[in-house]
Amino acid sequence: MAVLFDVIVIGELNVDLILDRIDSLPEVGKEKLAGEMTLTLGSSSAIFASNLSSLGMKVAFLGKVGNDIFGRLIRENLEKKNVDTRLIEVSDNLKTGATIVLNFEEDRAMVTHQGAMQHLNMEDITPDKLVVARHLHFSSYFLQPGFKRDLEKLFRMAKKLGLTTSLDVQWDPEEKWEFDAGKILPFVDVFLPNETELQHLTAQNNIDDAIRQLDGLSKYTVVKKGNKGSLLRYDKKEIEKGPFLNHHVVDTIGAGDSFNAGFIFKFIQGARPECCQTFGNLMGAISTTQAGGINAFKDYETTLRIAREKFGYTE
Repeated sequence: MAVLFDVIVIGELNVDLILDRIDSLPEVGKEKLAGEMTLTLGSSSAIFASNLSSLGMKVAFLGKVGNDIFGRLIRENLEKKNVDTRLIEVSDNLKTGATIVLNFEEDRAMVTHQGAMQHLNMEDITPDKLVVARHLHFSSYFLQPGFKRDLEKLFRMAKKLGLTTSLDVQWDPEEKWEFDAGKILPFVDVFLPNETELQHLTAQNNIDDAIRQLDGLSKYTVVKKGNKGSLLRYDKKEIEKGPFLNHHVVDTIGAGDSFNAGFIFKFIQGARPECCQTFGNLMGAISTTQAGGINAFKDYETTLRIAREKFGYTE
């Protein structure tokens, strides 16, 4: 079967209702006011797919939504970014997921209704759906119980079919952090946790011990450190790269997913891991210049212009 896409993304789909300009985070029994409100495409997986497509990659999405206004909004937003949505199942019996995001300074609180994403599982995935792409990306493991026992099976299938792979597990709302790294990560080329997630996954108190505990499992471990940059480990080497700082942050929603998109954009092109890391840092910074996870990314040339003008980036 012909390869039609650079990347197939499998993951959760939801909208984000973002409330900004809040004086303080909510307290039980009290009401707070928000000065701004935005309804936009949410979910780590969809933000990654959208921004990667905006950079010029051919991207397909496999997921599940309800036959409702939020499901239509998600598909329309992905299609506007040229993400292929033919593998998104639309269910008449399920509701599309939604996240309420409360932004306060550079921090945020979130509440998510999982909806249809809970029902996506390995029965929805067959080899003929994967083989049309060069690379598989999976995100938000803990929000998708259908993969709790089968994530190794998914990545094993992808590798057998010749795809490269990447994984971002994201936060565990239950804070149990049940993830069998020894079984799953050997089939993952690029593992993309942030530093807090990595410490929880490994039950370590510092990044150095945490990243070394996973040494040799995935080909590359890339740790996102927010406004401190990122850490890359491979072949027993560790490379720290500082951030591209935005001194006028609008919000940080999707910054980590934008980092992922930047890293994988270069990775698929065969760039050196350090170049992928730098471009990931840059895309994460650009994401913070607009509200929501996708609004800062129009196309590759516009993205590079922002990179040059705001962050002094040169290729």
